[in-house]
Amino acid sequence: MREISCKLLVIGAGPGGYVCAIRAGQLGLDTVIVDAGKPGGTCLNVGCIPSKALIHAAEEYEKVLHYAADAGPLGISLREPAIDLARTVAWKDNIVGRLNTGVAGLLRKAKVKTVEGRARFRDGKTVEVETETGRQVIRAEAVVIATGSAPVELPALPFGGPIISSTGALALAELPQNLIVVGAGYIGLELGMAFARMGSRLTVVEALPRILPQYDAELTRPVVKRLEALGAELLLGAKARGLSSTGDKLLVETADGRELQLAADRILVAVGRRPVIEGWGLDEIDLDRDGAFIRIDDHCRTSMRGVYAIGDVTGEPMLAHRAMAQGEMVAEIIAGRKRSWDKRVIPAICFTDPEIVTAGLSPEAARAAGREVTVGQFPFTANGRAMTRQGEDGFVRIVARTDNHLVLGIQAVGQGVSELAACFGLAIEMGACLEDVAATIHAHPTQGEAFQEAALKALGHALHI
Repeated sequence: MREISCKLLVIGAGPGGYVCAIRAGQLGLDTVIVDAGKPGGTCLNVGCIPSKALIHAAEEYEKVLHYAADAGPLGISLREPAIDLARTVAWKDNIVGRLNTGVAGLLRKAKVKTVEGRARFRDGKTVEVETETGRQVIRAEAVVIATGSAPVELPALPFGGPIISSTGALALAELPQNLIVVGAGYIGLELGMAFARMGSRLTVVEALPRILPQYDAELTRPVVKRLEALGAELLLGAKARGLSSTGDKLLVETADGRELQLAADRILVAVGRRPVIEGWGLDEIDLDRDGAFIRIDDHCRTSMRGVYAIGDVTGEPMLAHRAMAQGEMVAEIIAGRKRSWDKRVIPAICFTDPEIVTAGLSPEAARAAGREVTVGQFPFTANGRAMTRQGEDGFVRIVARTDNHLVLGIQAVGQGVSELAACFGLAIEMGACLEDVAATIHAHPTQGEAFQEAALKALGHALHI
């Protein structure tokens, strides 16, 4: 049995873990990172990056289909389009592989030692790792737990055969003719809409009475409209009960009590994610929990001295960029710098068609918190760049305090609005007021002008509506 010692041990090489390790290495800390999989974790390998590649391919294919059916206003026409999903997946895998190589190279550049295998705690400072060459013991002065999350599996619909998780959906070699998505959250709808755009017949089964329940109805309305245009069937207030006796149909109880049997080639279960807690020997160190998650303070410290936790394993919002920010902060804390978690906002993006971006408080949330707010909203129907992209279905909305005009929240729905997330987050993080946004010169013609116009609208003098 081999033993090594280090200043910092990072368990998990996902976005939070590898960023933490890279920053620690840059700061001169003797750092070891352990993961049984490829660097990048769920996000890079079977989540954020490959799903966006698939969504982009679906978007491009849909354009080709449109021009094959009708030259349209742009005058472009094509003939007999087709999609080879196996080649699409190979292209996606190539992107993932290049990024895997890039992360591994950045870890080496920062002089981080990588150990491939699954770690298990002996105590708060020691882990054992089962590697291909045998068992390795690692002793560290500080440990960061960054083990991430995994798809939730329904007891009545265990993964296997026609029932797939988001990971399985991203590895399909053939386009399913009939796809059922159980769960109308962002993961289910992102992937479901991508397959619908490539030609699958989509049915969405959601137990709640509306899609994307984490967003307000005004933001989700354009997504519902788009789902209808794609021919998707929405079964809201419905419950998936399991497979039929023949194993090729999903049993569904509808909101009005009817029982349906829905035929499907694939059933994508996307009802949420759970923290990866089991199998790491965490019972040996008995960390305090916050429900299913590891409890942390504003320095990402757990209840045990010298043990930190970051990312999905610590709770919502389960977003890669939150994990990255926590990882960078923790590395600096361990290196002796003064840092704490003092974020005003963590933007969230739903990559449906159209996309949704939220940063900060919605009007309802602000009012529920006792704020008197002013709201400005600007439609993309009045934005020249959105019109030239044929993506004018949507808007930008800004929420500010009525008394001093401090911006509390910004939301948008529309094609390409994910790229506005950075300026939304920056405005709130820097404490911008409506006047700051309105007075900032926004480049023309861009969709970002709708942000400025929303602020002008809130101030009572929008220029283009």
